[in-house]
Amino acid sequence: MQAAHPAGVTAPAAAPAVSTTLAYLPVGTFGAVMGLTGLSLAWRLAHQAFGAPAAVGQAIGVLALVSFVVLAVAYGIKAAAGFYAVRAEFAHPVAGNLFGTPLISLLLLPFLLADVSLALARLAWVLGAAGMTVFAWTIVMRWLSVRHAPTQVAPAWIVPVVGMLDIPLAVPVLRWDGLHGVMVFGLAVGLFFALPLLAMVLHRLVTEEPLPVALQPSLLILVAPFAVGFSAYVATFGHVDAFAQGLVMVMLFLLPVLLGRLAHLPARAPFRLAWWAGSFPLAAAAVASLRYASVAGSAVMDAIALVVLGVATLVIGMFGVQTVRGILAGKLRELS
Repeated sequence: MQAAHPAGVTAPAAAPAVSTTLAYLPVGTFGAVMGLTGLSLAWRLAHQAFGAPAAVGQAIGVLALVSFVVLAVAYGIKAAAGFYAVRAEFAHPVAGNLFGTPLISLLLLPFLLADVSLALARLAWVLGAAGMTVFAWTIVMRWLSVRHAPTQVAPAWIVPVVGMLDIPLAVPVLRWDGLHGVMVFGLAVGLFFALPLLAMVLHRLVTEEPLPVALQPSLLILVAPFAVGFSAYVATFGHVDAFAQGLVMVMLFLLPVLLGRLAHLPARAPFRLAWWAGSFPLAAAAVASLRYASVAGSAVMDAIALVVLGVATLVIGMFGVQTVRGILAGKLRELS
């Protein structure tokens, strides 16, 4: 007799060997692609503004592309071996929101692909924009249709919102006319839902039990609506005004609070793949800081931008080293 699996689905007879290998792989691991792509863009901006080595941003970009291909193949194998595992993950009230991470990755990859193949960059963006919109609709309908316990509200709920904010980011490098309305659509939807979701998450953090230790790095997602919102706003309207400046200021206020909250985490808990959820918000904060510094004309803002870039590079580098070490040691399952 075959064993019963989640969602009442029985695994095919030929699937167990592969399913046992990759069923544990969380879709949120695509957060690594997001973080590496964002960090690559940040180093490119640092090269333009401060003469940082161009090779750093290029090397990180190659790592991001390789990571996307590897994860896409691995998660495809997981889905083919036992789709019940994917369906159960999507139905989860927290993990289901992380299905936005591969779609956000597609929206960010054009930054790396545009100079190599404009057609491929455009294809990635179209797939990401269409998929992200459908995904956001699906998640919002779930929020409105299913009653959730307060403890199920988590920073990961913000991912679909951040995904909509990512739609405008790469449009300037696509060299496509007529997309301004699409950019405004992504920006408006993302910003509209950001405020109530942030309020819900903060209420949960203040009034309920703390997040599990493995999920605490996801607190950095609270920075993302402001960091990505700034970059999306500037990409859409082409200038930094008082509203855009306000987004950066909120980000710069919130980032030290969250980093201070997480400073002692590496000493208290072993690394988990879920920690990658904090990589993209850090990279996005570095990008926003560098973009704002380029127009602020302030030595203080230049210093702040370089500090944020250094912190993002250090943290994401640590995540990368721990992940590679786990893979080489054959402990990827334990990290998931």
